[in-house]
Amino acid sequence: MDRGEVMRIVITGAKGLIGWHAHVRLHAANCAARFRGEAEPFEIVVLDHAGFDEDATLESALGAADGLLHFAGVNRASEAVVEAVNPAIARRLTDACRAAGAAPHIVYANSTHAAGDTTYGRSKRMAGEILSEATTRYTDLVLPHIFGEEARPFYNNVTATLIAQILAGETPSINPEGRVQLLHAGAAAQMAIDAVTDGATGRIDPEATDISVTALHEKLRGFHDNYSANIYPDLAVPFDRDLFNTYRAATYPDGWPRPLKLNSDARGTLFEAVKGGGGGQAFLSTTKPGVTRGDHFHLRKVERFLVIQGEAIIRVRKVISDEVWEYRVSGDVPAPVDMPTLHTHSIENVGETDLLTLFWTHELFDPAAPDTFADKVLK
Repeated sequence: MDRGEVMRIVITGAKGLIGWHAHVRLHAANCAARFRGEAEPFEIVVLDHAGFDEDATLESALGAADGLLHFAGVNRASEAVVEAVNPAIARRLTDACRAAGAAPHIVYANSTHAAGDTTYGRSKRMAGEILSEATTRYTDLVLPHIFGEEARPFYNNVTATLIAQILAGETPSINPEGRVQLLHAGAAAQMAIDAVTDGATGRIDPEATDISVTALHEKLRGFHDNYSANIYPDLAVPFDRDLFNTYRAATYPDGWPRPLKLNSDARGTLFEAVKGGGGGQAFLSTTKPGVTRGDHFHLRKVERFLVIQGEAIIRVRKVISDEVWEYRVSGDVPAPVDMPTLHTHSIENVGETDLLTLFWTHELFDPAAPDTFADKVLK
């Protein structure tokens, strides 16, 4: 990819798990470029269900496309529908590309099930064959079980389902022989993006983490029990970090803020601000009345805001959405709000005196890879 050019990337299934993560990551790259005063590297075109209804709409979206990230598909329907629809979507896309004179690099989110003889597997395999025959630039991204922030529980996602049951205080029914091969949605999305920007074709089989469903539940249960006691797990291993961030995302918006236990006597008050996490970095800031800090998001970083003096409103917005959550916090009753990944956030001093805030992140700041993307919470 010539870094001076703008790439037009079309995403199908952008409201699904991997599609949303891909959209956020492309948006993050644009945010980073704007912050540096550079041109945005990507023009992002999202194709939803309605976009497939009209030939003109579909052809307009695909026209001049450099890359097509195809994440749309059907996995829950009658067997006849599943077997027919996935190849039909692929054929609709390839016909529209030909009609528009477009020849994008196609990255297909295939499945390890495509090697089997199930209805779903056959439909995924057929769709891949249709796509591969329509272009000389084709990447077959063969994905295992995907987990990640904003996954839908009780919808073919064991990790999200276990998290939902744990948060609801339920005891899940687990097949003791069950195993899953897990890959974070952000990693899958980045592989798809990199395939286009780097011109990588052919089959990609990402490395996944093999884990029993029992062990997965125990790990998530441990996250929940410790986090409820204000203790972070060790986040040195990327898989654990991504799994913990997936769990954390499911605690929003209603699980915050979380008042801390205050130990008070005649000398004053003591409370524990941060425990665990394997290290990290803490820092303090003062903020003048009426001033807002933040307005950025992270892809991997665990971050805590804790007001210890003054009055503030912490705002959080899921990236690529309009809904804003607001949390009123005060130094009189210390209660942290942890920032979910892939959600832009800010803190505004709404008091009449200086605001004093403790910030903590699980990793040391690296100027070369800050994992911080400027994006206003309030548009």
